[in-house]
Amino acid sequence: MPFKSPKEIAEAACSAGTAKTQLPWGKMLVLGILAGAYIAFGAQLAVTAAAGDWATNLGMPGIQKFIFGGVFPVGLMLVVIAGSELFTGNCAIPVLSCMSGKAKIGGLLKNWFFVYIGNFIGALIVAYLLAHMTGLFAASPWHEYIGTIASKKVSLGWDQAFLRGIGCNWLVCLAVWMAISSDSIIGKVWAIWWPIMAFVALGYEHSVANMFFIPAGIFEGAAVTWGDFIVKNLIPVTLGNIVGAAVFVSGAYWYVYMRTGKQKAQQPPAAK
Repeated sequence: MPFKSPKEIAEAACSAGTAKTQLPWGKMLVLGILAGAYIAFGAQLAVTAAAGDWATNLGMPGIQKFIFGGVFPVGLMLVVIAGSELFTGNCAIPVLSCMSGKAKIGGLLKNWFFVYIGNFIGALIVAYLLAHMTGLFAASPWHEYIGTIASKKVSLGWDQAFLRGIGCNWLVCLAVWMAISSDSIIGKVWAIWWPIMAFVALGYEHSVANMFFIPAGIFEGAAVTWGDFIVKNLIPVTLGNIVGAAVFVSGAYWYVYMRTGKQKAQQPPAAK
């Protein structure tokens, strides 16, 4: 099955990022709403599949984390294959375009603004209408489980939330990066599944996923306020997500494959 080389991935990502910054704001918003809903679907599925204390009672808490992480990637598969705009992925791809001089900072910031708002709206739609109002989280063990998730997320220290945000989006953007390498659906699915499963099972923090998890917990009566959500989790996690993508994915690959000037980067030799 053919796939792009790392340098070709960087070039394709740069072109895609430029196009993202040039979308009309209305399309950014609508595509952002879709992406927020898609990630929320994956998050709702993860809660549904993994809820309860069964794994702890069996002495296998790692299995529960694996199941939670194993089904969550459906969200990013929908984002990448169906097409939409996800803030966390856009912390890497359009940034690479700006670093390469192919896009303007103003276009990047416009994309981040409208996509972030759209992601929040989409996630809230699923959390309120399709998880809470449907009663799908009303019964045990899902009711208690989503409340526990929300409470634990806002109990993290700022430094913990920030660092977990870095780890998350390093892996998320690697998933997007590798998905760009393949032109086949199955290739994109496999490229997405492994890094996303890893970040979720490891317990890292994803700002858009938390736009579902924490509000869903609040809607189900968790002892968490909207202020707790925004100040204690969403802000530090968002900042960490930006650093994880911009430094460790777009920054690193720009330096290796796209940088020009006196110290023009050369492509490393292909592995034998």
